Amino acid sequence: MMSHALYRLGRYAARRPWTVIGTWLVVSVLVVVAAGVFGQKLSDSMGAPGLDSQKATQLLARSDQAGLTAKVVLTPADGQARFSDPGPKDALGNVRAGAATLPNVLGAGEPEVSADGRVAVIRLQYPVQEKLGPGDLENLKEFAAGVAPTLRVELGGDLFFVFEAPPAGLGEGIGLLVAILILLVTFGSVIAMGLPIGLALFGLALGISGMSLVTYLIDIPSWAPVIGSMVGLGVGIDYALFLVTRHREYLSSGSTVEESAGRAVATAGQSVVFAGGTVVIAILGLAVAGVPFMTAGGIAVALIVLIMVVASITLLPAFLGLAGSWINRLTVRRVTVRTGGWERWARHVSRNAVAYLVGSVVALLALAAPVLALQVGTPDEGALPATRTERRAYDLVAAGFGPGINGPLVIAVDISRDASVVGPLLAAIKADQGIAAVAPPDVNVAAGLATLVAFPTTGPQDDATLETVRRLRTDVFPSVLRDSPAAAHVGGQTASFADVGAKVNDRLPLFVGAVILLSILLLTVVFRSIVVPLKAALMNLLSIGASFGVMVMVFQWGWGAGLIGLESTVPIVPFIPMFMFAILFGLSMDYEVFLLSRVREEYLRSGDSDGAVVHGIATTGRLITSAALIMVSVFLGFVLSNDPSAKMFGLGLAVAIFIDATIVRMLLVPAAMKLLGRANWWLPAWLDRLLPELGTHSPRDPGTLGQRGLSSAGQGQLT
Repeated sequence: MMSHALYRLGRYAARRPWTVIGTWLVVSVLVVVAAGVFGQKLSDSMGAPGLDSQKATQLLARSDQAGLTAKVVLTPADGQARFSDPGPKDALGNVRAGAATLPNVLGAGEPEVSADGRVAVIRLQYPVQEKLGPGDLENLKEFAAGVAPTLRVELGGDLFFVFEAPPAGLGEGIGLLVAILILLVTFGSVIAMGLPIGLALFGLALGISGMSLVTYLIDIPSWAPVIGSMVGLGVGIDYALFLVTRHREYLSSGSTVEESAGRAVATAGQSVVFAGGTVVIAILGLAVAGVPFMTAGGIAVALIVLIMVVASITLLPAFLGLAGSWINRLTVRRVTVRTGGWERWARHVSRNAVAYLVGSVVALLALAAPVLALQVGTPDEGALPATRTERRAYDLVAAGFGPGINGPLVIAVDISRDASVVGPLLAAIKADQGIAAVAPPDVNVAAGLATLVAFPTTGPQDDATLETVRRLRTDVFPSVLRDSPAAAHVGGQTASFADVGAKVNDRLPLFVGAVILLSILLLTVVFRSIVVPLKAALMNLLSIGASFGVMVMVFQWGWGAGLIGLESTVPIVPFIPMFMFAILFGLSMDYEVFLLSRVREEYLRSGDSDGAVVHGIATTGRLITSAALIMVSVFLGFVLSNDPSAKMFGLGLAVAIFIDATIVRMLLVPAAMKLLGRANWWLPAWLDRLLPELGTHSPRDPGTLGQRGLSSAGQGQLT
């Protein structure tokens, strides 16, 4: 059985700590060095096969226009002069000429001047990302700093999106500090606290470094390390917390260090394997979306979770063996574990089960209700704080040219078999009610490509802009190209993000169904019940829906946005709901497994359904609460990021974990299980015969573990 193997693994690691630690160090050094020497850049592609915007990108690849862009936005420093005046006009020409000579700049477009003459934009064309580096962004910044003081200069564009380094991880550091304090309070020992933190940081460093090597197999998106850090820190600390807690319990009962480590890995470690496996399966389910960058991001995050699981059942017991009896030294406070309070709470909920069940469901449905107003889109430079030059450039351009200038539609026309369509197509696009202006077409006969840049009358996040994109594709283009072999496609960030969002929304029901089905199957095997998995799935949906509702309230409606440093409302990034669902459904199963394994164990021992629920809450309540507080603190640390997407992930994950560990685990679960009684554990006999035996549902007490190893009497307890 799995628990036998885990027991032997834990004992071996504790008995041979330097062998295990040395192996991890060698592997880690090899990975870090290989990543530094051979690692490739992470990708920033947000496209997906078959989308119209992706076809536009593929056409643009025929010329240099498929590369990155930057924009230099200028306005007279005195606020009075116009670019029609001789002085500012000459200075503008000098800026354009100087920008054109910067390294890797393929061309600097003619300055676009606003109608009032106060704002000018120079667009710079760069090659594709693979040919560029952070130095190109620094060159542009240095150039802007040297512009004549008579002009105010702001910068923006793709070059910043790709190469602007995020600020130092202050938020992550604060979250980690809070986690350290919680562990100190929980364990009362500096050494016991340091083990989960050390394990999480060690595994995270290995996982993040390895991402640049995984790029040889699949393009990993540049945002994957941020999400990986959130999830990796959370699960790494949590998994180690459960194992260290169980190890200290066995030590206090008289077990030797080796025996205690083996038993901890066999029991709590088995929970870690199942819980971590659920997280990995849920995240890998992102492949159902059919969006490559989401699949790749899921693989990267799943890899970090997998590393944390393996480290928890191998490296952590080695640390435990090395610490020996010193694990309880360097105490900062004496910890006395009392379960009386949790037991009284569980009995109170049991006595008022109907009230708590109804009240909790109503509260969660109320929090989830705003999901009906959820709008997907991608926050642009206008969502950045005013301290960033990209935001100031965005505001200047919008004030001078109108909101649509910040969301240009890049129309790629295949003219390899018919170049005569450019003129009629240009006229038809200009005549559309949603288009404010169209730049002169760039025709490359040799490449068989014509590029038209159209500026909508509305902003990038407005529904009217998306309607304009739809109208161009379904009405304008067919009316001009009906009898021509030429083809036109709408690209650019605005169209690309809208296309990806639509595809994600289309696949979301299939993805949700697949993840729920897999989790129900896994829990059915683990707990030998049909009711428990169905109940868990419904409750997880409620908690996740509530977290999505809070995101809508904060990011779309602006409720409390200032508290998290958000200066304007923004739509929900298209891939975040699906990605969050995968992560949260997996993480919520952690607490489900940890709680219900204790309930199941007691029920099989005593046959008392009500007493089993009380016992489960009493023995796991403190641990689950501590683990949840750690995860919430880590996730909230990312809310301090300047990136709205990171804020969304951090706040959404923190809210969901908080709701799951409080309302769901401590109210809904005991209330529902009290009302269901023995029906909780109903399983048809024919299904019981079909399901594999995992050794996780024995009623026997693992306290009978002996020196010979994990006996059959200890196979059943997960945590």
